[in-house]
Amino acid sequence: MAEKRKVILITDGDDYARRAVESVAADVGGRCISLSHGNPSVLSGPQLVKLIKKAAKDPVLVMFDDSGFLGEGAGEKALKYVAEHADIEVIGAIAVASKTHMAEWSRVDFCIDRDGELTPYGVDKHGVPELEMGRINGDTVYCLDTLDVPLIIGIGDIGKMARRDHYKLGSPITKKAVEIILERSGFYAREE
Repeated sequence: MAEKRKVILITDGDDYARRAVESVAADVGGRCISLSHGNPSVLSGPQLVKLIKKAAKDPVLVMFDDSGFLGEGAGEKALKYVAEHADIEVIGAIAVASKTHMAEWSRVDFCIDRDGELTPYGVDKHGVPELEMGRINGDTVYCLDTLDVPLIIGIGDIGKMARRDHYKLGSPITKKAVEIILERSGFYAREE
C-alpha cells in the first residue's frame, strides 16, 4: 500500500493567501497546491485529492475558502472530502480568522498572534488576540470540529495582518504555524 500523503489544511484561499502559502511551502521543502486557491474555492474534493497525490513531495499545503458564505460552502465540502480520504493523512490545520462573528467558529489548540506569539486566546483577522479562549471565528472553519485533525492552529488573515505576514517578508506567521505542525506531527523525524 502506498504511503499516505501528509497534508496541512488551510482555511483561506484568496490571492494573498496563495502567495503566502506558496512561499512557505517552498521554505519548508513541501508543496503548495496553488490550484486550490480561490475565493471561494473552485476545485472539488476529488479534484484536490488527485492533485495532492501528484505533488512531488510532502508536506502538501492545501487551501480552502468559502468566501464568507454562511453554512457549508464549496470550500468546506472539499475540505471534508480531502480530510476524510483514505490516502490522506492530515497532520494539522491552520484555521484563519475572518470578520465573520457569532456565525461560524472552531476550536483551536492555540493561536499565533500577529507578533508571532503563541496564545490560548482566539485572534481576529488582524492577528490581535480576542477574549475567548480556544476558539476562532472564520468562514471556512465550521467543519474542523467534526474532523480528526491532530493540531489546529488559529491565525489572522494569511498574507495580511497589518502587513506582518506579507509574502515579501516570508509570511512569518503562516510559516511559524506550518513549522509547529510539522514539528509536533513528527514529520521531520519520519524524514531521517
